[in-house]
Amino acid sequence: MRILVTGAGGMLGQAVTREFQGRNHTVTALNHARLDITGLAAVKQALAEYTPEVIINCAAYTKVDQAETDYEAAVQVNALGVRNLALACKETGAVLVHISTDYVFDGQKNEPWNIYDARHPVNAYGRSKYLGERFLETIAPRYYLVRTSWLFGPGGPNFVETILKLAREKDTLTVVDDQWGCPTYTIDLARALVCLVESGCYGVYHITNQGATTWYRFAQEILAAAGVKTNIKPITTAGFPRPARRPAYSVLDPFPLKETIGYLLPPWQEALKRYFAERRNTDW
Repeated sequence: MRILVTGAGGMLGQAVTREFQGRNHTVTALNHARLDITGLAAVKQALAEYTPEVIINCAAYTKVDQAETDYEAAVQVNALGVRNLALACKETGAVLVHISTDYVFDGQKNEPWNIYDARHPVNAYGRSKYLGERFLETIAPRYYLVRTSWLFGPGGPNFVETILKLAREKDTLTVVDDQWGCPTYTIDLARALVCLVESGCYGVYHITNQGATTWYRFAQEILAAAGVKTNIKPITTAGFPRPARRPAYSVLDPFPLKETIGYLLPPWQEALKRYFAERRNTDW
């Protein structure tokens, strides 16, 4: 298939580009400099020039705290940009794959969120992503809406690298231990996206590595996997105030992913070990 990847310079965009190329698809990878999805004319021109059958939208505004004071910028990319892609796909017949987030949910459940649970985002970033989902659902005739969470992988800033950097700089780390979610390795996510697109089964999906954890427990595993001996202490969300409120429990239920692509992603602990193995063997 002819695939166009937006946001191809980002952490997920790079992984998606590699995985689709590895499955012998024809991939056009456009970073922000080559395609700004906030401009409808530019989006339509790109589709006319490259004639993709499928667009994978990895372009996103991801600065959760900054979105509280820069909401318009978040909306431009996360909502208006999706609208532009959906409108262009409606004209050309292309399929749109849009990457969304666990942060569209309020975190008030104590069990995993399923694909059709009510969305009540608790911060500006989540609201901008929710608007993008609504544009996708109401405009695009054929789409995959893929929610994921807590991404880590090569080619971009992520929680793993942040923890390692802080461990080099500080004797003791304090990390929040009352926010639950699913860490997700971008390479595993990208591989699942290839399978999903090849399935032809449009709809809403939750794709994360298996297993739930907290940021504190995730950080513990990171330090252990890296062989770094640093003191680390758990704290509550209340003890670590941030501009943007976070959902307390945003674990995602993967149904019907296995029924569609035939498998679930590996446990996040196993994915983390592969991340470090590939990190050691590759010049990232």
